[in-house]
Amino acid sequence: MNKVVTFTLLAVVLAVALSWRAASVQAYPEFKEEFDKKYVKDANVPGIAAEEKALSQAAGTAKCNICHVKGENKKVRNSYGEALDKLLDKGDKKNVAKINKALDSAADEKSDPNVANSPTFGELIKSGKLPGKDPPPKPANPQPANAKK
Repeated sequence: MNKVVTFTLLAVVLAVALSWRAASVQAYPEFKEEFDKKYVKDANVPGIAAEEKALSQAAGTAKCNICHVKGENKKVRNSYGEALDKLLDKGDKKNVAKINKALDSAADEKSDPNVANSPTFGELIKSGKLPGKDPPPKPANPQPANAKK
């Protein structure tokens, strides 16, 4: 009986933990589609501004990496993806109004909150640059502080 209770409790804890994490933004094409509608112009349209053309080309190449870190699990986000992750979850992928509100809110955030004069994500986008900055790379094999040399 005690084993059954323990197993049931562990199963419930695991299910809660997994459902909590699943609510966080992953890689959903709906978010990218709304980003593109809002910010990305057709680069082949005559008279398009140089900044808009640059953003169009960069976004076309970056695809999911507008918010995510290239080569990493889609749970790993760059700074722009982290800003959006605070505002959206999986259940919002069909809520166009909420996605656009989140894009607007993220546009007003500093791209690097640790640097007082850093541009906002929106300023980066208007200048033709992708808004996100990848986190610093992790060391390949970190040595413990007390390791012998």
